[in-house]
Amino acid sequence: MTRTRTALLSVLALLAGLLSLQLTGPAPGATAAPATFTHPGVLVSRAQLDFARTKVQAGQQPWKAAYDGMMASSYASLSRTAKPRAVVECGSSSNPNYGCTDERQDAIAAYTDALAWYFTRDSRYAKKSIEIMDAWSATITDHTNSNAPLQSGWSGSTWPRAAEIIKYTYDGAWPNANRFATMLRNVYLPEVINGAATKNGNWELVMTEAAIGISVFIEDRAAYDKAVATYLARVPAYVYVNGDGDLPHPPAGSSIDTSAEIIKYWQGQSTFTDGLSQETCRDFGHTGWGIASIADIAETSRIQGQDLYPKIQERLRQSLGFHTSYENGTAVPSWLCGGSVSTGLGRVTEVGFNALNNRLGIAMSNTQKYTESHRPSGTDNYFNAWTTLTHASNPN
Repeated sequence: MTRTRTALLSVLALLAGLLSLQLTGPAPGATAAPATFTHPGVLVSRAQLDFARTKVQAGQQPWKAAYDGMMASSYASLSRTAKPRAVVECGSSSNPNYGCTDERQDAIAAYTDALAWYFTRDSRYAKKSIEIMDAWSATITDHTNSNAPLQSGWSGSTWPRAAEIIKYTYDGAWPNANRFATMLRNVYLPEVINGAATKNGNWELVMTEAAIGISVFIEDRAAYDKAVATYLARVPAYVYVNGDGDLPHPPAGSSIDTSAEIIKYWQGQSTFTDGLSQETCRDFGHTGWGIASIADIAETSRIQGQDLYPKIQERLRQSLGFHTSYENGTAVPSWLCGGSVSTGLGRVTEVGFNALNNRLGIAMSNTQKYTESHRPSGTDNYFNAWTTLTHASNPN
């Protein structure tokens, strides 16, 4: 079913949206952060790692193929040399690109090596992960130019995944672990913690993913609470469901509040239906990044014992099903994005699909078809990496 706007319903939807945004966050005085943080606990838990490791050791698919692909990648190379910079300068579309690619890919390499350590118990991989993290924590002082918050979100989402595995599973020494934590607190967290209300939603979502992951590693409950509040306000402003009314929720903290402004923000789309994203009519690639962060944040929250899935699972389910249906070949109707969409969702569905379909038992035929046909997931070289290995059919 689709909904088109009317003047009266537009006003009512905005009022309802604002009320809903107020109700989705923690109550005054409440906290989202756990009393005690679980480690390792950013995107992957020890139980999830153990499950996947057992599957790889038994040669079972799709985990073995995913593992083999990871180990064959340049990110797992023990001869890799980190390329840290004191100031990473990233303009729009990473132009200029002074350290942007190097930083993102070194973070993925550190995470890859951490996973390789856990699966092989070969200390060389743990030491390589530490070497990369130490190189950056000894060097970087700032991110600059227009993409600084987004770049910090991409890299800042990945660094804590690596650090969590190394600090809490490697029995060797990491003398500079506190320096790495200081880097996350002082260089990355200030760039991401306040969000980006007026930017396209994938910005604020990945920035929030970074903020939550960093908060877990440095055990900052206040930052965690703030990030969760941002997340619970942003998700309804990024994925529409029919219960929202005639218009999507406006992004919290922005001045985007009229019907015309909201439609412009949604790339000119004026007809809304379950699962449509604020960036659907921009392209599916950026939309996929937003969906990935929605799932990643919920996954980390679940590991931390403060499960956010119940608050966002319907939007996540609808957005996955909506976009994968067109990736799978459904004809694009004339009312959607002028009758043409830019596909290329990316291999970003494993975490959300596993959570909703495998753990909660929700049927998701379009998402299942897409996910299974795009395995193993590999990495997008930005912040998504190896999720078939870590999350495919993972019950933990």
